[in-house]
Amino acid sequence: MNAHMHPDEWAARQQLAACYRIFALLGWTEMIYNHITLRVPESVSGAEKHFLINPFGLHYSEVTASNLVKVNLAGEVLSESSYPINPAGFVLHSCIHDGVPGAHCVMHTHTTAGVAVASLASGLSQSNFYSAQLHGMVAMHDFEGITIRAEEGPRVVASIAGRKAVILRNHGLLSWGETLPLAFAVLWTLQRACEIQLATQSMGTPLPITEAIAAQCTRDSFQFDPRMGAGQDVFNALVRQIDRIDDSYKQ
Repeated sequence: MNAHMHPDEWAARQQLAACYRIFALLGWTEMIYNHITLRVPESVSGAEKHFLINPFGLHYSEVTASNLVKVNLAGEVLSESSYPINPAGFVLHSCIHDGVPGAHCVMHTHTTAGVAVASLASGLSQSNFYSAQLHGMVAMHDFEGITIRAEEGPRVVASIAGRKAVILRNHGLLSWGETLPLAFAVLWTLQRACEIQLATQSMGTPLPITEAIAAQCTRDSFQFDPRMGAGQDVFNALVRQIDRIDDSYKQ
């Protein structure tokens, strides 16, 4: 650990770096693009909102605890770094971190299945085991071009309206959560729903699930429930896989 760094920040850095490696393992990468951002604990930054983001130019498999970049809501770099950040990415993340209560972690992907479903006029189909667990949890935001304009921020927040799973039309998937594992659990469920929808629609018309059954599935689902770990167990299992493969993210 960096001897001059608060241990809570170092723990957050290691957790986020591990998550980048997990995304690489799962194939949720887009060359050097896209982002996972995590708020620095208040024990470190106090009332100021500071965030960790990947250094622009590195693949997710190259992210480590020490090379993550700390920024404020304006995207100003607060830590020593040899790398810049991607302004287009942080504009989207900062508006959610600032405007959505509890959005301590924000994840955004451009997976093939995610972008494909986001580009369908009908959007996500309530027709499989995973989409049925997201009943009433999915927000939609219309495409306004590359996310580099701060004025889009309030519209993104309004579109989200407190829902943790977000489909950015024509663009990709996004999730947020009070913790990183919760944001991951939401995104993983949304990604699986999109993958299965993509496979189903390649063969024919999906068999719809009724509103009543979908609502029941969401009530019965436990992976988002804080009383059941809210994604922590599955995240820990994936971290153990990363540790067996390459634990250099801890550095």
